Amino acid sequence: MELATEKSKKLEVIEIFKSINGEGMRAGELTTFVRFKGCNLKCSYCDTSWANKKDAECHEMTVKEIANVIEKHQIANVTLTGGEPLLQKDITELVGEITKKKLKNKSFQVPGFRVEIETNGAVSIAEIDAYRKRKGLNEQVRLTLDYKLPSSGMEDKMISDNFDRGNLTKRDSVKFVCSDRADLERAVEVIKRYRLTDKCYVIFSPVYGKIDPKEIVEFMKEHKLNGVRIQLQLHKFIWDPDERGV
Repeated sequence: MELATEKSKKLEVIEIFKSINGEGMRAGELTTFVRFKGCNLKCSYCDTSWANKKDAECHEMTVKEIANVIEKHQIANVTLTGGEPLLQKDITELVGEITKKKLKNKSFQVPGFRVEIETNGAVSIAEIDAYRKRKGLNEQVRLTLDYKLPSSGMEDKMISDNFDRGNLTKRDSVKFVCSDRADLERAVEVIKRYRLTDKCYVIFSPVYGKIDPKEIVEFMKEHKLNGVRIQLQLHKFIWDPDERGV
């Protein structure tokens, strides 16, 4: 991992790596991932729990150090993940710094660096949404927001305002990680309650090894779920499902 060595310390970074995005609306595209330490949830199916431990090894990096690594990679897509990235101090400053960096290999589709923030639904998105609107970054900054379903054991931690207020844009996504039919049934209730398909992209993602994706497809057909898409985690099919840094 390429890390700078400036003495001042701010954000706790577990790893920075280049790969393809395994999920979300830019699945299959090259992406630089910044994984932060720590999370306020303990989902039953979490596949990055090692990054959430108090003693997890990390690098304390400044906003400029992180942004400089990203600029060096020259990959337009940047995903801030974790853990839970919105728990990190100065995350809005980091977003601003990344979007100011220069992308040399531009195209009409990718004019500059684009930031996706993967967040767990249990931290308010109001501040980051207000920041991107205030700075005119709606085109460059998108949120992928989880809604934790019953099998996660964390549904009671969801912040309803994240889904109910005007913080979501048509470039954002709400993702439902599903383990069984009960999760799917609950997801439909949530979609209807918050009118999510009118606000943003909606994704069903199966917990790897817990539910047959064909069952999700049949459920979508049964319920005529227009505006909902199923998505498999590509990185778990390309590499070993437990491999890190991919």
